[in-house]
Amino acid sequence: MLAAMSSAALRPSSQATAVSRDRGDACPGTLRLHMADDGALARVRIPGGVLTVRQAEVLADAARRLGDGDVHLTSRGNVQLRGLAQECGAELAELLTAAGLLPSRGHERVRNIVASPLSGLDGHAPDGRGHGGQGMDGQGLAGQGVAGQGVAGQGLRDVRPWLTALDTALCASEAAQALSGRFLFALDDGRGDLAGLEADVTVRATADGGAQLALGSADHALHVSARDAPRAALVAAEAFLEAERAGGTRAWRVAELALGADELTESVGHRLTAEGIGHERQVRETGRSDGPSPGAIGDALSVHVPLGRLSAPQWRELTRVAIGELRLTPWRGVVLPTPGTTAARRTEALARLDAVGLVTGPGSPWLRVGACIGRPGCAKSRADVRADATAALDAVGALDAVGAGRRQSLPLYWSGCERRCGHPRGERIDVVAAPEGGYRLSVVAPGHDEARTVPLDDPSRLAAALAEIT
Repeated sequence: MLAAMSSAALRPSSQATAVSRDRGDACPGTLRLHMADDGALARVRIPGGVLTVRQAEVLADAARRLGDGDVHLTSRGNVQLRGLAQECGAELAELLTAAGLLPSRGHERVRNIVASPLSGLDGHAPDGRGHGGQGMDGQGLAGQGVAGQGVAGQGLRDVRPWLTALDTALCASEAAQALSGRFLFALDDGRGDLAGLEADVTVRATADGGAQLALGSADHALHVSARDAPRAALVAAEAFLEAERAGGTRAWRVAELALGADELTESVGHRLTAEGIGHERQVRETGRSDGPSPGAIGDALSVHVPLGRLSAPQWRELTRVAIGELRLTPWRGVVLPTPGTTAARRTEALARLDAVGLVTGPGSPWLRVGACIGRPGCAKSRADVRADATAALDAVGALDAVGAGRRQSLPLYWSGCERRCGHPRGERIDVVAAPEGGYRLSVVAPGHDEARTVPLDDPSRLAAALAEIT
């Protein structure tokens, strides 16, 4: 209950960086379309990135009939449909509702939940809830941001029950409708793959069978039981909303509150006690933050999608290979559960996915390269960044081949303007279109002067520019 929070717990922190806004959150959804230069844009929230094969087919059909024909992946494992006619909103909503992709119109923009995409697929889950699959879909096989370079070990539990419970509770909460479309939940199965996504509320499985509840960048977290973890995550989000109101700001993320993240953690602890949820304070565990490498992993196949854009043939092949469902990742990849499939059939499936242009192995330079939509889709973009990133791909591959230093091996993200929409979190090399033409490169990493940039007039000279800046 919101009234359970003590006002004394809401003292502003002198270390917090509050954000004051004079407007509401305009983040697009499926009921609120955004007008871009290439037409209207719809963002479909896919909690945990999990789609049934049937839902995937509905999205492909909507993209073909109403939009530009492609399915665009976001850095949160969601889907964007672009090139839509402005008047198609009602038809799109009807399609998504029938497919179970729009369970609550009041919550459709706040269902921002990422989950460990390999959870339950790459090893035994101690809670005994391994992935059981959903059988054949009639087209599948018989009985994979900028992608990371692998995951840290196997998960401690299958977080799918958490995902279902949190999404259900979120859609049932009247208060949660006030969350911004940018507020993010993360469900980590214990491997730490979601640590670098800077979620507002992170639930991470722990070796003792419980869960760690962390808020933003707080140094401390709360330990709760696995049974209470989804409810505790929602309580934390409701506490955020209470703190936002008490602070008198329009904060969209925990990092924007006048109340610091550690102070918010303390107030959440009081609320959990009031709700009868046991907890204890502990030092926050972080861990690694990279996604699954392309290839065969346990009972799944993992592919990376260059620049996050899936053509109709690529999407069709993914649905043919998947058994029961697809899992979209925050690193613009797709994990396909294939339980009971032989190694030979998986090799065959990877070859089919590779043939349509998806990345199926760890050596591709595409794993380091990302870009915003650029021209012609965005009016603010100064360049066709996707074309230029593609033209410079050989230079990235050459650096990888000679074993470049750590700075040169960072992800490269191409942006059409200084907003850097969709950029990966953490260390990276920014390639930003300059007002005077061409690009400017800078390194975003600890100990590096981000103000120092070098020009890039010709994308083919990327290697030389990287050598200069790093």
